[in-house]
Amino acid sequence: MMFSWDALLIPFTDWLVTTGLRIFLVLAGTFIFVRLIVTALKRFERVLIDKAGGSGEQEKRIRTLIGLLRKIAWIGSVVVAIVIILGILDIDIRPIITAAGIGGLALGFGAQSLVRDVISGFFMLLEDQIRVGDVVVLNGTAGEVVEMNLRTTVLRDLSGTVHIFPNGNITSVSNMTKDWSRYVIDVGVAYKEDVDYVMEVLKEIGTELSADPEFGRYILKPLEVLGVDNFGPSEIVIKVMITTVPLKQWYVGRELRRRIKKRFDELGIEIPFPHTTVYWGEASRPFSMRVRYEDGRPPEKQEK
Repeated sequence: MMFSWDALLIPFTDWLVTTGLRIFLVLAGTFIFVRLIVTALKRFERVLIDKAGGSGEQEKRIRTLIGLLRKIAWIGSVVVAIVIILGILDIDIRPIITAAGIGGLALGFGAQSLVRDVISGFFMLLEDQIRVGDVVVLNGTAGEVVEMNLRTTVLRDLSGTVHIFPNGNITSVSNMTKDWSRYVIDVGVAYKEDVDYVMEVLKEIGTELSADPEFGRYILKPLEVLGVDNFGPSEIVIKVMITTVPLKQWYVGRELRRRIKKRFDELGIEIPFPHTTVYWGEASRPFSMRVRYEDGRPPEKQEK
């Protein structure tokens, strides 16, 4: 029996012209639709950011929500395209849908943690608890939010390590950059210093820092000197704090510490190191000691 290429090519060509062409059009249409949705969402994002008037907090929230909408649009488009292609191939999708429903029900019982993660992630986004770009502490781990999904939240800490948290397992959230931030310093000075004078010096430093064009633009409130906060083992602790725009508290705070150290050095204000004073009390008065060599003579009479 002779092999005929026509017997193979003609059905394949017919399939390409009919079914293959329809599948190609579905894939192309899905690709174009996704690109249009992504482009529209980007433009919508820019419009919302412009309306926010340069508010960094609103901008972070908008970017987070638009990013999530892009993912949902992409996944939804792919699912719809797969269903259409199965219909073109004359594959009955009703058993698949039924099996998917039963499997989804079984999966729901077996994957309760997954459902919990998705629900928790949805409410975290809805309530605007954290956003991409925030510096937060999740379950005791600090870092910058680099990605938020319905199931997971991704942090990157200062050393560059990436931490991935299932949303359902997040029990505590501490957002250090929501709306505004604050830097708190405990300034220790020696007991001999005049605390009123030291507090005036701290206020002057805060005023100079607020007037600085580089750092003043990030400061929302002048430096607040709260007063004497504690009597330490070797120092009096004066607590001060400064309020800044989000994410800039460490930048401003480090400069504030540097200026405090330099000004205290210039004025001779002592920042003490830990030391211990031994007190004998009345019952055990100090006693004198005199060192002698083996021959009994005092040190000053020894031969040199």
